[in-house]
Amino acid sequence: MAGFAVSKAVGGAVIRNRVKRRLRAIMHEQLPLLPTGAAVVIRALPRSADVDFDRLRRDVVDALATAQRKAALA
Repeated sequence: MAGFAVSKAVGGAVIRNRVKRRLRAIMHEQLPLLPTGAAVVIRALPRSADVDFDRLRRDVVDALATAQRKAALA
């Protein structure tokens, strides 16, 4: 399961919706790779409105990998 927090600081409604669509597409690819029952909340920073899709994907994948490493240590 994935949830997204995209505040007005990211931009107007059109920009926020574009960021959410991109994040949903990225998480659609990544969710099957996560442990069963994993829940992820992604908070989009204002910079996410300005980066291209590939950069956003790399950032999300890197963040997920970091979270998984930290969870394994706990």
